[in-house]
Amino acid sequence: MVLTWKLPRSFNIDQMPKVFHERGIIFGYRHPQSSATDCLLSVFQLTNETLNIWTHFLPAWYFLWKLLSTWCRLDFWNDPYSWPLLVYMVTSCVYPFVSSCAHTFSSMSLRARHICYFFDYGAVNLFGLGSAVAYSAYAFPDSWVRSAFHRCYVPLALFNSVVSVGLACYSRFLEMERPRLSKALRTLAFVYPYTWDSLPVFYRLLVSSGESARNAANDFHLKHTAVALLTCFLYASHLPERLAPGRFDYIGHSHQLFHVCGIVGTHIQMEALFLDMTLRKEWLLASSIPPSFAHTVGALGLCFLLGVVNIGFFSRKVLYRPPKSQGKEPKSKQ
Repeated sequence: MVLTWKLPRSFNIDQMPKVFHERGIIFGYRHPQSSATDCLLSVFQLTNETLNIWTHFLPAWYFLWKLLSTWCRLDFWNDPYSWPLLVYMVTSCVYPFVSSCAHTFSSMSLRARHICYFFDYGAVNLFGLGSAVAYSAYAFPDSWVRSAFHRCYVPLALFNSVVSVGLACYSRFLEMERPRLSKALRTLAFVYPYTWDSLPVFYRLLVSSGESARNAANDFHLKHTAVALLTCFLYASHLPERLAPGRFDYIGHSHQLFHVCGIVGTHIQMEALFLDMTLRKEWLLASSIPPSFAHTVGALGLCFLLGVVNIGFFSRKVLYRPPKSQGKEPKSKQ
C-alpha cells in the first residue's frame, strides 16, 4: 500500500473568520481549525504564510551555524569577555525559530493563533535583551563607559522587555473592537525597546568623537539602523499589498519583506558586534565594566522566566475567556 499525503485546501478572505483577515491579503488562507499535520504539510505548499515560515526557519539554522563556528573559536566557558556575545547569538537563533513555529501552527484555532504569537513576541523581546547585553559590553561610546547610564542600561533593558511582551500580548485582545489601537500598541511594543537598546549606537553615530566614533564597526551600525527603520516601516504600513489587494498574497507582501529585512538587519548587527568586540577589546578590558554573569547569562535567564510568566498569564486569559471570533468559517477542511 502506498502512503500518500494530500495537501490541505486553501481559502479566500470571504471564507475566513474576520479575526484571521490580513489587510490586503485576499487568497491563500489556511483553514482556521487546521490539524497540526495540516499545518506542517502547508509548509510545502504555497499559502500566504509559506514564505513567512521559511524566511525565518532557514536563517535560524544559519545563525545556529554562526554560533557553533564561533563556539569553536572562543572560550565561552572561561572567558567572561565573550559571554555577552554568547547571549546575543543564542537569542539570534531563538527568535527566528520561534517565529517560524508561530506562523506554522497559528491556523490550528483562534486560541492557538493568539498563543503562538504570544511566544513570538516573547522571543523577539528576548532577542532585544540579547542585543542590549552585547551593546553594553562592546558598543558603548567611550564617554558613556562606566557612567550611571551604563550601569542601569541592561537592568532597564530587561524591564523594557518584560513590559513590551505584556503590551504586545495585550494588543491582541483589541484586534476586533479597536484594530488601529491594537496595531499602534503592538508597533510601540517593538519600537520602544529597540529605541532604548540602540541609544548607545545612535550617540556613537551622531555625537561621539572618541575612539568608538572612528571604529570600522560604525559603517555596519549605520547600515543596521537603516535596515531597522525599513523593517519598522514595512511592519506598520502593510505595503505593497495595501495598494494592490490580492496581487501580493503569496509572494512579496509586507510581512515577508519585514521578515527578510529583520534577518538581514540581524546579520549586519552581528558583524558590527564582532568588529567592536575584536577591535575594541584591549581598550574595553582596561576601561569598561567587566561583563558579569548577572548582567549576561543571568539577565537572559530572568528575562526568559518573566517572559514565560507573561505569556502564561495572557494564555490563561485566552484559554478560559477566549475572544469571540467574527465572520463565517469554511464548512470543510477538504
